[in-house]
This record gives sequence, C-alpha cells and structure tokens, in this order.
Amino acid sequence: MDLKEKLISSFMAFEERVDVHTELHDLRTAALKNFETKGFPTKKEEAWKYTSLNAILKNDFTVFPKQENTVQYSDVKKYFLHEVDTYKVVFIDGVFSSHLSATTHEGIDVCLLSSALTKPKYKTVIDAYFNQVVNKEETLTSLNTAFANEGAYINIPKGKVADKPIEIMYLSTGNEAAMLVQPRNLIVVGENAQVQIIERHQSLNENAVLTNSVTEIFAQKRAFVDVYKIQNDNEAANLVDNTYVSQQEESSVAVNTFSFGGNMTRNNLNFYHFGEHIVSYLNGITIIGDKQHVDHYTLVHHATPNCESHQDYKGIFTDKSTGVFNGKIFVEKEAQKTNAFQKSNNILLSDKATINAKPQLEIFADDVKCSHGCTIGQLDETALFYMQQRGIPVKEAKALLMYAFSNAVIESIKIPELKQRITKIIANKLGVKMGFDL
Repeated sequence: MDLKEKLISSFMAFEERVDVHTELHDLRTAALKNFETKGFPTKKEEAWKYTSLNAILKNDFTVFPKQENTVQYSDVKKYFLHEVDTYKVVFIDGVFSSHLSATTHEGIDVCLLSSALTKPKYKTVIDAYFNQVVNKEETLTSLNTAFANEGAYINIPKGKVADKPIEIMYLSTGNEAAMLVQPRNLIVVGENAQVQIIERHQSLNENAVLTNSVTEIFAQKRAFVDVYKIQNDNEAANLVDNTYVSQQEESSVAVNTFSFGGNMTRNNLNFYHFGEHIVSYLNGITIIGDKQHVDHYTLVHHATPNCESHQDYKGIFTDKSTGVFNGKIFVEKEAQKTNAFQKSNNILLSDKATINAKPQLEIFADDVKCSHGCTIGQLDETALFYMQQRGIPVKEAKALLMYAFSNAVIESIKIPELKQRITKIIANKLGVKMGFDL
C-alpha cells in the first residue's frame, strides 16, 4: 500500500479519534476528496518542476505515532531560544507536550489548535478564520486540512502586544522508522496588536521524517507580525511548509526563513492584501551542501492600492546541493501606487551545485513601481585576494564575504538573541569558528 492509499484508508479511523462538529467534518471530507483526486504533486506540474517527492514517498511512513513519547528538556534545550524568556508550544511526534510547553491565556491565547477546534468559546474565531485564506486546490494543503487537528493556536486580541516571543517547536523522536506529521497552526493578530513568533521543526535522530505543515496568519488593521522559521534539521528530514498570510489595512508582516538543514525543504509562502497601506516582507537565507534541496515558492497578491512588498532571498550552495526560487508578484488592476520589489541573489561554491530561479511579475495596474532580479555567481576573486593581502586566511576571507553577502537579511532579525543564534549557525555552516567578529 503506497502512502496515498494509506492516508485515504486511515481517514475514517482518524475522524473517529477526534471530537469534531459537522462543519469541520464536511471541510475535512472535501479536502480529502481533493487530495484523492490530485494525489501528491509531481514534476509535471509547473510549480513543482524542479522538486520531486518520488524518492521521499517510497518510505513506509507511519501516519500516527504508535506510542506517547517523552523527551527531557535537557536533551532539547539547545534547540530553544533559551537566552530569552518565551512562550512555548511544543509537540513530540505531532502530540502536544505539556511538560516542555509554557502556554498562556492571560491577555493573549497561546494554546492548542485541538482545543480551539472543539471548545465552544473558540467557535467564533474558528468559524471566521480557520481554513479561510489557504489555497483549497493545493493538494498538500488539502491533505493537511483533511487531517488537521493539532498545532499551535495563537490569538492576540485587539490592542495587545505579546510581552515575549512565542516559540512553536515540533520535535520528531525517530522512534518510528519513518514518520509523517501534519501540524496545523492558526495565528490571528488583532487590530493594533503585535507578536513575534519563532517556528522550528527538529528531528532527534536520523530516521526519515516527512512534515507537511500549514500555517494561516491573519493580521488585522495596523497589526505587526514578525515570524522566523528556523530550518536546520537532520539530513533525513523532509519539510513542506505551506504558509498563508492575510493582511488588512496598514498592517505589517515579515516572514524570515533560514534554511540550513534537512534533506528536502519546500517553502510555499503566500501573501494576500485586503486593504491599503500594507507592507509585506519576505526574507530568506539558504546555505546548504551535500545533496540537500531547498525550494522557495513565493506569491504576493497585490489587490489594493498604496501597498508595498519586499522580497530578499540569499542562497549559498556547495557540493551537489540544489536551490530553487520561484517568486511571483501579482498586481491587480485596482492596486495602483503599488511598490513591489523582489530579488534572489545566489552564490555557487561548487561546479556541481545548482540553482533554478524563476522571478515573475504579472502587472495589470499602470501606476506602479515593480522590479525583480536574480543573480547567480561565485565569490569575488579580487576581494578574496585583497583580504588575503591583509593577512586574512583564505577560509576566513571566504566566510566574511559570504556573511557580508547575507548581512541584509541578518539585519532584518529584530530579536537580538535570535540574531546572535542565527549568526552562530551561519558561522558553523561556513566552517569557521566565532573567533573573529562576524
């Protein structure tokens, strides 16, 4: 039985395990039908032209964990941003871990989606937001919706500012030979509210993991949302991250993606504008080697006037690694005075490394400022020679150049402790110690 057949046959048993109302049952059933019709995406689809799931899907994935697993904080402390106090929503093999989490209902809601889906006090929010901004035709999003139950539920009410960052952590124990997990996150940030969110998926051993994640983010009028995705997993881990962002008037949302680890990573990032004077930021740094594969697929849909979007993606590829950047800016006829900028800059450190880039603009308004650009090259030999002439060893000189190349994205990190953590990860990826000032 292949994975598609296993998932379809498991659906009825899954619904018997969860307490759901009729509306959610109907939504799940429709989503499963879409997945059953379309199946997993293939390279025949334009959006997946450079990314294949075939080798990954050959694993005999366990769909539900067979046993409850416990993990001690001391074993996973290094993966958390322990330098600063945070709220924490932690899952082990897709199951909520109360002893690793630190949630709250005091002024803001940082809790479980499973609670929000079933308890009457959350019904108004769930009815208004759950599954409202996703692409219902996208097959992996549909698969996630069909089995949606557990994940983070974050609701920042009108005028509230989250007093500390929120960490969402998904840990995979590897107790199963191969595990499929499908987390679902719902984040609602009210008018004039603010929040910072850090998300990470982390495997604890080298057994195969496939994570199919969906996150919905709703930013109301003048809301501020700052999201950081840390992707530095083991090389047996595979991640498909589907993030959908809905923005209202004068809101500002930034999604910063740091892709350093894992076997295959696919980031689907979609922004939709529903008001004027919106600002969207999409930033990313990718540093990979061996046979790793990272695919960024972005969309910013400008539907209203006087809005801005800024995309800045940096990639460093070595060995036989492969990068993909497929970025699309869509400007509706009504979206006059749009400022939309997109750039993808890449460095290849090996003759066998590959980058496939496809920047796209579709503009139907006539009073806009839009640009896109992609560069692919190698390190500047002149700059390397100049630094070596001043006593900097070649390894450190290359690291400094690559760090400078990534610096614009690093500077966008607004949490100092996280900025320091990312800097250390980059130094390790570049093969240098922190003995010199990065």
